[in-house]
Amino acid sequence: MGGLLAARLGYLYFDTGVMYRAVTWVALQRGLAIEDEPAITHLAETLTIEVMRPTVADGRQYTVLADGQDITWEIRRPEVNHHVSPVSAYKGVRLALTRQQRRIGQAGSVVMVGRDIGSVVLPEAELKIYLDATLEERARRRHREMLQRGQPVAYEAVLAELARRDRIDSSREEAPLCVAPGAIVVDSTHLSIDEVVERLYGLALAALAR
Repeated sequence: MGGLLAARLGYLYFDTGVMYRAVTWVALQRGLAIEDEPAITHLAETLTIEVMRPTVADGRQYTVLADGQDITWEIRRPEVNHHVSPVSAYKGVRLALTRQQRRIGQAGSVVMVGRDIGSVVLPEAELKIYLDATLEERARRRHREMLQRGQPVAYEAVLAELARRDRIDSSREEAPLCVAPGAIVVDSTHLSIDEVVERLYGLALAALAR
């Protein structure tokens, strides 16, 4: 949805979660223990992550490079889904990646998506939206996306994984998931994608007109 809104506004679409996923995927590939916080933090501080407009016409919304390697689809694999929340909870990792995210966001004309954008990364953003939906609906959407990507997985497994991530992200000490001050809450549970994008577009136009 963020990608569609960005396209309509002519803005850069930046899903900050891909940075945490990139660190997670590279850590797994290098055999680093996810529970080794110093090692994971060092990786986040030294890994060169680039997020850019799509470079391949394969349905991607952006291209993600880690030290020059295209890992756009690898970071969506189940093992990354399972380990990304612990990685994103590490204070050093968040500090390292937040600096990069702020640099991109402060350049302007960007739709930035993530679980701590309005509360930590860009609390001064012109428009802050907390897009919500029930756990079950989010699981259905994620399950459908994974099947479309050729990743067979049971809906129950997706539901359990999302519930686990919500618990971790909401209770972590560093930048917990929350509704940022001044954010507009939009419940998308019973809305179509087009309806959500239309509502967000209206909010963006109103913010730009202020």
